[in-house]
Amino acid sequence: MPIPALAASGLLQACLALGAPAPDAAVPVWVFFAEDRAMPASLADTALTPRALERRAKRRTLPGLFDRADVPVAAAHSEAVAGTGASVRARSRWLNAVSAMATPEQRKALAALPGVTHVELVGRGRSGWSDERMVPPPEGWGSATDYGASIDQLRQIELPRLHSWGMTGQGMVIGVLDSGFNKVHESFTNPAHPLRLIAEWDFINNDGNTGPEPGDDPNQHKHGTWILGTMAAYLPGSLVGGAFDAQYVLAKTENVPTETQIEEDWYVAGLEFVELHGADVATSSLGYIDWYTQADLNGTTAVTTVAVNTATANGMVCVTAAGNDGHDANPATSSIIAPADAFNVITCGAADLGGNIAGFSSSGPTADGRLKPELTACGVATVTVHSTNTTGLSAVSGTSLSTPLVAAACACILQARPDYGVASLREALFATASRSDAAGLHPDPLFVEGHGLVRAFGAATRGRSFADLNLDGRVSGADLGILLGEWGRTGEVGMVYGDLSGDGRVNGADVGMLLGAW
Repeated sequence: MPIPALAASGLLQACLALGAPAPDAAVPVWVFFAEDRAMPASLADTALTPRALERRAKRRTLPGLFDRADVPVAAAHSEAVAGTGASVRARSRWLNAVSAMATPEQRKALAALPGVTHVELVGRGRSGWSDERMVPPPEGWGSATDYGASIDQLRQIELPRLHSWGMTGQGMVIGVLDSGFNKVHESFTNPAHPLRLIAEWDFINNDGNTGPEPGDDPNQHKHGTWILGTMAAYLPGSLVGGAFDAQYVLAKTENVPTETQIEEDWYVAGLEFVELHGADVATSSLGYIDWYTQADLNGTTAVTTVAVNTATANGMVCVTAAGNDGHDANPATSSIIAPADAFNVITCGAADLGGNIAGFSSSGPTADGRLKPELTACGVATVTVHSTNTTGLSAVSGTSLSTPLVAAACACILQARPDYGVASLREALFATASRSDAAGLHPDPLFVEGHGLVRAFGAATRGRSFADLNLDGRVSGADLGILLGEWGRTGEVGMVYGDLSGDGRVNGADVGMLLGAW
């Protein structure tokens, strides 16, 4: 199914005036082409990896496993764009579009090319966060189950309990779009459990290294490093991330030096990259509003929003930040940023460890009245790795930090429930969150907190018997075998796999309860 062409918004001249470039300056623009690609005859006509096909087979909602949107933009289109003198920056197969640096004369020539539907400015955005603040490491060192400084923010969304069931992100792939990733922290290089990286690409410098490089701004890698740390860190007793056993695909898409402005074309290219490599979950704490108004946040206008709609239709769960522009008590006003308005993206607000919504957390609704944000997690003094000190920890605030916690929860839930697709995962998360009843009918009427705090264990076990230890939908000998394998295990109440009676240990009482539920 082809991507619907973006309606010409007429924003180009207004955006150029707003940005106030020199009259003859080259600026980045999107050049959109009418759909002229043939349906791919076979998988060989696409660039999809086996992992991407596996995920699509499980969760894609569009017909088949691939379509025209998986075919690269025609080479003739890229050549025609370059033929005007414009410099090609990126190509999007999902949008059937090319982005390029173009002067005013070149933009006129681009608009006149055969097959071009319209030309739009590439949007600039933001990745809001507070200053990095060093925090002391936890006193002493603990066992392999010691979460260290991350315990409170993970416990708030029930991740340690889900981890105790073995759901740690194993077998899941998480794609991360951000500013770059300094992968040298000791929690990423633990010899017993290093960062599990399967692919990376720097879309700014067009190379395969998303880490700091010569010429990068000193702050370039900070934001992405913090985000990755909340999910992938693994140094028991110091810091453990929310999906420490997942594999990661990293995309460097944010150009930091000019006030953390980011480019829509690199975002779209990065999203296509992580989907291509089979990511189950894509998380981004980046957003766009400079060239848009709240009226444009209707699920179909912003380029990044359209791309996210395509990604979720391909079965990739997408998680994004609501923004840090604050909220009020007026449900008719909104302050979210694109692509938080995408139809099936999970949009995240920020709360403190007490569950109180952060003052900076943006509110909805979307322009067409949909609930955003939908979920919250800790985004106030969230503990993560330090961006430059290889042994230090940091406390950072923003919806940027709550978002990867929600993404980690999604990965662990999908591991537990391979039967979930994008829609059913969203439904389970909303129905079990802190503000919702069983049907998910009590979200925040002010469009600030949505359904509330994530309850990962509740979402993973929704619709399953308490004695269904392998979550396959029935209580059987398989569950009895698991319970007997855990016999004698003890620990914190609510954190012991196989403890059905809730006394913190696995014993005969649990066997009796399982047999009663058989």
